[in-house]
Amino acid sequence: MWAASCLASCCATCTCGLCTSVASGISRRSARLAYCGLFALSLIVSWILREVAAPLLEKCSWINTFPESPPKEWFQTTAVLRVSLGNFLFFTGFALIMIGVKDQNDRRDSWHHGGWVAKLVVWAVLVVLMFFVPNLVVTIYETLSKFGSGLFLLVQVILLLDFTHTWNDAWVEKDEQKWYIALLAVSVICYIATYSFSGVLFMWFNPSGQDCGLNVFFIVMTMILAFAFAIIALHPKVNGSLLPASVISVYSAYLCYSGLSSEPRDYACNGLHKHSKPVSIGTLVVGMLTTVLSVVYSAVRAGSSTTFLSPPSSPKSGSRKPLIESADMESGKDDSKGGEARPVSYSYTFFHLIFALASMYSAMLLSGWTNNTSDSSELIDVGWTSVWVRICTEWVTAALYVWTLVAPLLLTDREFS
Repeated sequence: MWAASCLASCCATCTCGLCTSVASGISRRSARLAYCGLFALSLIVSWILREVAAPLLEKCSWINTFPESPPKEWFQTTAVLRVSLGNFLFFTGFALIMIGVKDQNDRRDSWHHGGWVAKLVVWAVLVVLMFFVPNLVVTIYETLSKFGSGLFLLVQVILLLDFTHTWNDAWVEKDEQKWYIALLAVSVICYIATYSFSGVLFMWFNPSGQDCGLNVFFIVMTMILAFAFAIIALHPKVNGSLLPASVISVYSAYLCYSGLSSEPRDYACNGLHKHSKPVSIGTLVVGMLTTVLSVVYSAVRAGSSTTFLSPPSSPKSGSRKPLIESADMESGKDDSKGGEARPVSYSYTFFHLIFALASMYSAMLLSGWTNNTSDSSELIDVGWTSVWVRICTEWVTAALYVWTLVAPLLLTDREFS
């Protein structure tokens, strides 16, 4: 017994040491990757508890306070929301702490990059404590998460718009014929893909013999928007280009598909899933990995982008910094001559704020926007709420893109770069 106890202690010590070494190594390479890993861990924990925690939560008297026990779906949702709430508080707390960090001589710069054992402990404690808060707190957070998720989706849209314009400007600045040909080729390919995919959507979501007017409206609107993007972008008075219009068109078609595929499995017009067998573990894993990658990428990209908010003391620059910077830049080391402090390379406050919003958004995805039914409780991001969120995101994307084109014409007294 004594030997087994010693062996277990040694294994635990080695494991903790290994985790600490890995976390420290990643942090030295890029603190953003370390936070990315912590956020991905929170999503995995949420997913696991969503699948297995319902029977345990049903026995907790401070959670199951109802005269009659609610359905399993309610416990799945509250498990996801409570993990998300702990994650949200962790990143919000860091966002508040990092307000005003301007250079790497600030003591808080080392807090952002180091102390990962303490951070993991604080994060774990917050998540655990959220399972002891009253249901009313979770209900309020659930309502706030819907608005926070909308803000996060808006961030994704702005990121895409910024990316397409930057891509177009980079190729145009080369001022060579081969790059102009490349611009035209990519644009044509994107438009062919948009309309071809729209045709596929007609086959999947407008089955013969069914009255699927709403689905047809969504698909036709996507095709009209794609055509309108090209017309507006190529208008002589508009300083536009076909490449951003084509990329936004492809993204709009994807959002339309994403919305339609989120329709309930028993909906007659959802021809993609209505004849399929119940979802498999492999499908769930793929769906979860896709969710993790998309949310984490958007959070890291937005938090590091000067499109939204530059560090207080660093000038805005047209060049973009890579996600993985040098170890010295990320670890806060100051090797500059004369002891002059280097400004931070991105806004720490905004970086953590984006992860806080991403926590809300991931909770909505995993809980089906808290509108699960018995038919969709085993799926990720399924239900009519998910459908309308995706479709509205498509329309907001279209409106923002058109606004970037016509704003210089309407607001002539302002300078647009």
